[in-house]
Amino acid sequence: MTSGGTAPAPPSTPSTWRPWEIAWQEALYGRAGFYRRPEGPAGHFATSAQGIPGVGELLARAVASLAARHGLRHVVDVGAGRGELLGRLHDLDPGLALTGVDVVERPCALGESVAWVRSPGGPDLPGLPLREPALVVAHEWLDVVPAPVVELDERGSWRLVEVAGDGTERLGDAPAEADLAWLTAHWPSPGEAGARAEVGRARDGAWESLCRNVSRGLVVAVDYGHERSSRPPFGSLTAFRDGHEVAAVPDGSCDLTAHVAVDSLAHDRRLRQADLFGELGLGTATPAYDLARSDPQAYLRALAARSAFAAATARPGLGDFWWVLREV
Repeated sequence: MTSGGTAPAPPSTPSTWRPWEIAWQEALYGRAGFYRRPEGPAGHFATSAQGIPGVGELLARAVASLAARHGLRHVVDVGAGRGELLGRLHDLDPGLALTGVDVVERPCALGESVAWVRSPGGPDLPGLPLREPALVVAHEWLDVVPAPVVELDERGSWRLVEVAGDGTERLGDAPAEADLAWLTAHWPSPGEAGARAEVGRARDGAWESLCRNVSRGLVVAVDYGHERSSRPPFGSLTAFRDGHEVAAVPDGSCDLTAHVAVDSLAHDRRLRQADLFGELGLGTATPAYDLARSDPQAYLRALAARSAFAAATARPGLGDFWWVLREV
């Protein structure tokens, strides 16, 4: 994709063209969707919850600390993957009540004490009214809630981007009025033909639906994102497969993701991961070298913890994650 706009598409059967939002939903959550594949996301990329030494444990400590601050003893993980975060939370505090929500069956590795709820995927949630107080965390969930992709045409009007199964694109109709209203409120038009955006209205709705499921507690979204003053001029839709960023193709072979307009989510507070982890006191001092002589294993553990904190708070990097907090 270049600043010159979407290239004209080659001839194609009309039925192969779909708005990106629909193709995206099917590619991730359909019967053969990416998130239903047996290897799971861990087979393709690392997240804070898995794949980066020590960072998963640090993420669990952050979630447990937030729960303790708000007097909450139940943690619900929406978009729980294969239960990596839940497993670490159980190891950290076996007394926590834990519930995972995802599109797959309950992972075999989770202990029986961890509850599990199947989700339809995308913006739709299962029946999950939480009557007891809970901390609900959606870690890298909203970025994979499909959204309409739009592009400015030569006349300066937003048009839906349609995509074929091989990733070829073309411009379609105008977005729905509600989506145009969202763009006006949250994503100012840069005025340049070829500029793109992801309409966050569906994500705002998914966030509201999640919050309505909670009778009392704290709801937290953790994601890469942007604010009105720093919207990406050509959007951020991309894909990952086998540890590499690849072209976005809605065929179920790759993850499809786009950053979240975090300031459009109703919230009480939002801050970067680097700032939150510092506020929670999760960092550790560099161990004294004398410890290497007196207790080599403790010294190595302290070095590993220090390294994990540095990775989790690096900017640019994981420290740029937004934490959006909303009390219910």
